[in-house]
This record gives sequence, structure tokens and C-alpha cells, in this order.
Amino acid sequence: MIGKLTGRLDYRAQDHVLIDVRGVGYIVYCSDRTLAALPGQGEAVALYTDMVVREDLMQLYGFPSLMEKEWHRLLTSVQGVGAKVSLAILGALGPDGVSRAIALGDWASVKAAKGVGPKTAQRIVLDLKDKAPGVMAMGGTVADAMDGPGLEVIEDAEPSAAKPARKVPPKKPSGAAAASAGALSALGNLGYGPSDAAAAVAEAAATYPDADEPDLIRAALRLLAPKG
Repeated sequence: MIGKLTGRLDYRAQDHVLIDVRGVGYIVYCSDRTLAALPGQGEAVALYTDMVVREDLMQLYGFPSLMEKEWHRLLTSVQGVGAKVSLAILGALGPDGVSRAIALGDWASVKAAKGVGPKTAQRIVLDLKDKAPGVMAMGGTVADAMDGPGLEVIEDAEPSAAKPARKVPPKKPSGAAAASAGALSALGNLGYGPSDAAAAVAEAAATYPDADEPDLIRAALRLLAPKG
């Protein structure tokens, strides 16, 4: 099973790219959002991957973060949701947006993705709502997985001289993802249930998209406070 690729971007098409890993080319399908964020042709690139193998098919799907890869895995576990629909949802909302929509039960946002009908959107929210807290909590660990001095892409040495290693700058999760993960952990330590905490953090993050972790915790606590 191929879980990650690091190489050079050979070419990009409408829905996929070809990554050259030491002379072996891998075709990797990605969401529109991921394709738009990738570097130019010939540049170093790294993607987490999910491999689908069936009797008549073998395809790789690529993601810039473990959080997005996990959402893809969960989305495709829902009846009627294939890889194409999952990539459409992730492309339209991004992993943070998917977390918020599912935690809040906002199936209308999921339905906005191309090819997703209302029944499918409702099924996704219903089936995955309990999974949202766990995926949102990954926002705090993606940095550890992707941080570091950069990923080396070693070129083959030529007889005259060896080419230097090229670096892929490490990617980090958005500040919003890390803040949401921290806030979710804090609310859990205070005794709030995962679903309630996730919904409150998602709503607070949607209302205050630039909030840091302490502000997000305070906003979520206000939402969780007894009414009346």
C-alpha cells in the first residue's frame, strides 16, 4: 500500500498529476483545491496518498495533510459516496470546512459540492457526525507529522557531478485547524462530550475564523453555557 509520495511534479491534468519518484511516474488524483495549491512543473512535491484497488481499477488519490486524507477515508465509507464525490466535497469545503459542516449537521454546505444531492449530503452528516471530533483533533498533530527541515528529493547522480538534493518546504496545518484541535482538547478536559464540544468549536470557528485557541475556547464555552 502506498501511503505517501515525495518526488517532482512531472505534469498536471484537469483532475490528476504525475509525480516522478526517482524515475517512476505515479498518477495521483486530487481535488481542485489540492491541484491549485501544488507547485509548478519540475518542482518538488509531497502528498499523502490513498490507494484504491479493485478488480478493474488501481488508482492513487493525493492529499496535502493527514487530516484531509482521513476525511476522504471516512467520506468514502458512506454508502453512495465514491472517491470522485469525496474529492468534490473536499475541493469545495476543504478539510476544515468539512469538519465544521459535519459537526454542525450542516448538510446544505455538503450539498453545495458538485455531484452531491440532498439525500447523500444528509446521509454523510448523519453517518459521520460522531467521527468529526476525532478528525478535528488531528489538527494538532498534522504539524508534528509534516514539520521538519523539509523533505529531500534526491536526484540521480550524473557521471560528471552529483545534483544537489532538492527540498520540499514543510507544510503546516492552518492556524484554524490547530486552534480548533486545541480548543476541542480543552473542552474535553473540562468534561464536555465530544459531539457537543465539536459542534461548539465548529460554530465558534465559523463565527470567528481568525480566533486563536484561547478566544476559540471562550467562544465555545459561551455557546455551551446553559441558556436562560
